[in-house]
Amino acid sequence: MPNSPAESAQHADEIAAALARVRGRRMPRPPWAKEGPARHAEHDHTGRGHPHSHGRGHGGPPWAEGAGRFGGPARMRLLEALAAASHPLTIGEIAEAVSVDQPRASRLVQQGVEHELVRREIDPHDARRSRVALTERGRRIVQDFTGNRREAIDSALSTFTDAERADLARLLTKLADGWPQS
Repeated sequence: MPNSPAESAQHADEIAAALARVRGRRMPRPPWAKEGPARHAEHDHTGRGHPHSHGRGHGGPPWAEGAGRFGGPARMRLLEALAAASHPLTIGEIAEAVSVDQPRASRLVQQGVEHELVRREIDPHDARRSRVALTERGRRIVQDFTGNRREAIDSALSTFTDAERADLARLLTKLADGWPQS
């Protein structure tokens, strides 16, 4: 008996979440990989001269309108983590949810504030800390992205049976759970 549309959507969301978890993790660096500024010199996070810059009239993402690159795939993980949270998150909580270190999470949040996708709020329990929440614009972007992603996954899985979809979601989640963290 076929699953309901809600169950199919749930499987698609589970598959997307598992893939994002795997995609978002960095593989451990080999011992011969160079660390430090020389390793990152080729990356220009302003969007100028970078071969993958967005928002330069080439149909870039809506948060990069004329502003250059905003964080790569981590930006959507940031927005999705905030959308899924039941309350505004701290930088530490964001870092954990997005699988980045705290300085990177802080930069992502600052870029999100500059693009009016997120806002900082004073922590009601500790005025020295701030918490981060989505703006309405950020929420719309997440909803659009999630809908488009679900449609793409549904299309890719159109030849799968309901049981195969459930198995794939289960197996990808198991893979993501076992994926090495760095």
